[in-house]
Amino acid sequence: MARIESITQIPGIFAAHATNTEAGTGCTVIICPKGATGGVDVRGGAPATRETDLLRPEETVQTLNAVVLSGGSAYGLAASCGVAEELERHGIGLDVGVGVVPIVSGACVFDLACGDPHVRPTAADGAQATRLALEGGGEPLGCGNAGAGTGCTVGKVGGPARAMKSGLGEDVETIGALVCGAVAAVNACGDVVDPTSGAPIAGLRTADGSALASTEEEVLSLAAQMPLERRTNTTISCVVTNVRLTKAQATKVAQMAADAYAHTIRPTHTTNDGDTIFVMATGVVEAQVDVVGVLATRALEQAIAAGARSATGAYGFPAARDLV
Repeated sequence: MARIESITQIPGIFAAHATNTEAGTGCTVIICPKGATGGVDVRGGAPATRETDLLRPEETVQTLNAVVLSGGSAYGLAASCGVAEELERHGIGLDVGVGVVPIVSGACVFDLACGDPHVRPTAADGAQATRLALEGGGEPLGCGNAGAGTGCTVGKVGGPARAMKSGLGEDVETIGALVCGAVAAVNACGDVVDPTSGAPIAGLRTADGSALASTEEEVLSLAAQMPLERRTNTTISCVVTNVRLTKAQATKVAQMAADAYAHTIRPTHTTNDGDTIFVMATGVVEAQVDVVGVLATRALEQAIAAGARSATGAYGFPAARDLV
């Protein structure tokens, strides 16, 4: 099998961004027109999400048409409405007799501190990204300051003066015919580290801004004097696999993939993060659930690291490449 570089190369999957560079925000849409089996895992303390309850194994609807990763905090959920409306125009969704209802789940990051806080992804942005995805012909998704990653930052416990620019990352891992891809918008309170070596990539900087510090050590040193942080962080992700899964199995894969956050973000799942992972399974090949979970975790680890490595400095925040 030829190397798959992007989730857009996975049969049945379409994806694209809507990016507002000037305002520092955007959204990323991942679509399965024929419907994928969906799962979700929410571990952060401050999520902004849409249609996560519907993905629980006991709920009736069995297929998921799209996942939307968006900036704009809770305002960015409007982008999912645009995705649903555009999918309806293409006849994509659950047949309800009098038409179709696209099943669209989504999550948002808080990026209002980048660019213009009064500009957020809209329904029009979601519709634009949907059109680009369906008409794009498998173009690679693209990483860094794009889509939901446009306004992402990390290492924010010391305030914006010590934070760094992050972005959107992607990775695809394969074993034989089994494919697991991951997309992550990395907007964590903590630091991003290499999943293998543990070496820091981006995050909290020293007081003079010249080098990387440690968010974990900063939190421990502040102890009782820890400032009350606003809920301005979140890493949101989507895992795409070509495996045949039930909703319960897709949920288990999402839970296993959450280990990627612990392997690459320190600290993670804080009260100020809204960490969420979606799973979309297209049902083409058979594979053991634990194998899928391990491969999904590996893909998500690399996607998170790529989100930090591929970003470019913007909106007053330096990126990892600026500290080399």
